[in-house]
Amino acid sequence: MAKNKTTATEVNVNDFIESYVDNEQKKADSHELIRLMTKWSGFEPKMWGPTIIGFGSYHYKYASGHEGDAPMLGFSPRKAQFSLYVYSDTEKSRKLLNDFGKFKMGKACIYMKKLSDINVDVLEQLCAESIAYLNEHHECACRK
Repeated sequence: MAKNKTTATEVNVNDFIESYVDNEQKKADSHELIRLMTKWSGFEPKMWGPTIIGFGSYHYKYASGHEGDAPMLGFSPRKAQFSLYVYSDTEKSRKLLNDFGKFKMGKACIYMKKLSDINVDVLEQLCAESIAYLNEHHECACRK
């Protein structure tokens, strides 16, 4: 079985932002997302793989037998836009997207250009819904 590429690392999150993000607005948005996701998740940020900033963790196992660990919440300040890893495909989450703001939906993440494009209150609700979903369906660090 293939080894997961996206695992927690010891890279310093602030060093990553300062060296990787070349736009001052994106740096400011990254620091604000860190502040918010730390508050909402109860976990300090950690690097996952080379470019994902994650909070907490959960263990997943697919029917195929593939399993691993992933962050409960996370984001990546990619060059073109942010990738937000905060979404669980639930009825409540789908409804929340109606009031989320300007974004694009990927298979497993939400893409946004800048924090001011979205409704931060809705982001908080999406994060809470995702943590609740993970707590119910996976072995999750959210079980305190």
